[in-house]
Amino acid sequence: MKAMIFAAGLGTRLKPLTDNMPKALVPLTGKSLLQWQVEKLMQAGISDIIVNIHHKGDMIIDSIQSQHGWGANITISDERERLLDTGGGVLKVKGEGLKDEKLLVCNVDILSNIDLEQLVHSAGQENTLVVSERPTQRYLCFDEDGYLCGWTNIATGQLRGKDGQHLAYSGMAILQSSMDKYLKMVAAEKGDVFGLVDVYLKAAECGEKIKAYIPTNYRMMDVGKYDQLEQAEQFAQQLM
Repeated sequence: MKAMIFAAGLGTRLKPLTDNMPKALVPLTGKSLLQWQVEKLMQAGISDIIVNIHHKGDMIIDSIQSQHGWGANITISDERERLLDTGGGVLKVKGEGLKDEKLLVCNVDILSNIDLEQLVHSAGQENTLVVSERPTQRYLCFDEDGYLCGWTNIATGQLRGKDGQHLAYSGMAILQSSMDKYLKMVAAEKGDVFGLVDVYLKAAECGEKIKAYIPTNYRMMDVGKYDQLEQAEQFAQQLM
């Protein structure tokens, strides 16, 4: 199985730090966010990794090359000309040779204590979304059997699909090759820039099974805001 790390974001919430570096290279405890993700994947035996780039992408390439990929086999998906969002980013790499392959996807800026080996084992041959019960405004909805059935924004009352158990998406998923056709379907509707949540919902509407995975004793942090970096540093130290 291969993995894809979404590292192409603009990092606007981390300004002014990201005026001079891409979000993926923001340091925590002496390691960049990208290094944190690569090493976690490597510990789970996943060494073939794709990293997409956009904002200051040359710096990410230089970091990977200077560190010899931290021991991983890293391939760059170059989005410097146009940022494609998560769904568009996956469709791009699928079109470049990853068709019919299982793929683990994750955001570069989310740190957690998740056991990736356990996640892979639990997923088996099913599409699997890592979710939690943390409070937020936007939730994925799952039916009584634990499969995706909709999405809701509780602040606005918006609902797509069917309501169900509300769980927050944690920016990580295992996508089977069965998802490839839904990537294309959403691209046909929206163009080449779209998010993965749209793909998940399209697949669920079409009857594709996508299950929820809530990690045991799960702790995670979205390293998304500049004023949270001190807290993120403390969180990273706890993961070491």
